[in-house]
Amino acid sequence: MSRYYRNSFSGFGPGGISPVVKTLIIICSTTFLLQIFDGIAGGTTFTSKFGLVPYLVTHRFYLWQLLTYIFLHGGFLHILFNMLGLWMFGTDLERLWGSRAFTKFFFICGIGGALLKTLLNPASLQSTIGASGAILGILVAYAFLFPDRMIILYIFPIKVKWFVIGTAAFTVLSSIQDGGSTDYRVHLGGMLCALIYMKGGRIFTDLKWHYDRWHRNRLRRKFDVYYNERHRDDDQERWRRWKN
Repeated sequence: MSRYYRNSFSGFGPGGISPVVKTLIIICSTTFLLQIFDGIAGGTTFTSKFGLVPYLVTHRFYLWQLLTYIFLHGGFLHILFNMLGLWMFGTDLERLWGSRAFTKFFFICGIGGALLKTLLNPASLQSTIGASGAILGILVAYAFLFPDRMIILYIFPIKVKWFVIGTAAFTVLSSIQDGGSTDYRVHLGGMLCALIYMKGGRIFTDLKWHYDRWHRNRLRRKFDVYYNERHRDDDQERWRRWKN
């Protein structure tokens, strides 16, 4: 459980970094350095081979791009804000869920964002890179779990739930226009996956509970039928013996 469950401004962030968040930051930072060295050498290997290009996924089956694009970033500010968001919002989720569940959720949102982008525009040659889709998914889950926690937006305090609602509305409107340097369709895909994951978990839990109750009642009815038939047969046998 997180130890940062408070609505105050006495500290910054969730405290110490959690294991998976730390590993993801190291991987993204290392990949970013490799991108820099590749650019200095005059190459474009990382962006062209490991960034998300829907055309390459659908026509040449570069399926690994659905995953690898997460670890690439387009500049220092891009990776800085993504890793800051991963630490601020992902750390508490990992502490609450555990490392395995958090890792699964991170990649569900990241790959989900890539799939939405690819399905909406399978012939696009635009390259998309960055962990923003996965991190916005983390932000959605954070709002489900800590809706009234306060964060600072520039200099203004705001509850997480209102910040996420505003971010979602902006993302939906921006994703209508598939242009610019920021790919909001990937962002939207990550947020939708998080929404389905958080709401769907409750739905499946309710369905499982109803199924288990139905199954128990069915077994109970079968047992009652068997018991009544057995009891009736015993009564008939005793009646025959008494009559004879």
